[in-house]
Amino acid sequence: MANLKEIRNRISSVSSTMQITSAMKMVSAAKLKKAQDAITAMRPYAEKLTELLQNLSATLDGNTGGAFAEQREVHKVLIVAITSNRGLCGAFNSNVIKEVKSRTEFYKGKTVDIFAIGKKGNDVLKKTNKVVENQSAIFDQLTFENVADVAQVLMDKFVAGEYDKIELVYNHFKNAATQVVKTEQFLPLAPISGGEEISSDYIFEPSKEEIVLTLIPKSLKTQLYKAVRDSFASEHGARMTAMHKATDNATALRNQLKLTYNKARQAAITGEILEIVGGAEALNS
Repeated sequence: MANLKEIRNRISSVSSTMQITSAMKMVSAAKLKKAQDAITAMRPYAEKLTELLQNLSATLDGNTGGAFAEQREVHKVLIVAITSNRGLCGAFNSNVIKEVKSRTEFYKGKTVDIFAIGKKGNDVLKKTNKVVENQSAIFDQLTFENVADVAQVLMDKFVAGEYDKIELVYNHFKNAATQVVKTEQFLPLAPISGGEEISSDYIFEPSKEEIVLTLIPKSLKTQLYKAVRDSFASEHGARMTAMHKATDNATALRNQLKLTYNKARQAAITGEILEIVGGAEALNS
């Protein structure tokens, strides 16, 4: 059994760790509220806009505004991996990395490149895959304008023919305790399966082509912003949950160490009493 000093040092160390994890949990909880409000507010708008424009672009030819909906034979794929810049958030980053590697295997035989958003994903994936760009600085100031610049880069790569397909892999925020890894096609715009075409009763002013030229780029930027915001909220939810579990584990370990310490102290006191009694008996004999 460890001596009393060693046990006291361990109790002190565990208590310090518990204070840190508890503080990190509270910080993540505060940030989560703001991030959750942001994603829940914009998600219905972004999804409906994407749905309408996918349906509209499906009625156009693969030129002019319909360039973003042009279906080409897939030879080159770009996977956008959205992770975080920091760890201590459970399996948040590893789940995305695992899904990215799974998608890479799915496209085996084709050229697959990685576009990393987040330092953690970049650090791991660059060891086994070709990471063409890393945009980890985007989380330093997460605004629509900054994300729109990244979306424009992706759109330019697709239109220029550098890639035939672009996918997003990120954590979808379900609730504070649950994040679901989601793979979403970014380009080309895919028509909604089983969806109904836009009714011919609608009168488009200006023309469909002009509407697509104006709104589809905005829709794509909104789609990427939604995915990054989704991932950002999921990160804080995952970190809050991870730090909550770490605090509970530290509390249980501290309680166990205190019990061990009390037993060791009691054993030491009992030993000292036995020595005193033994000495007294020896003097009386």
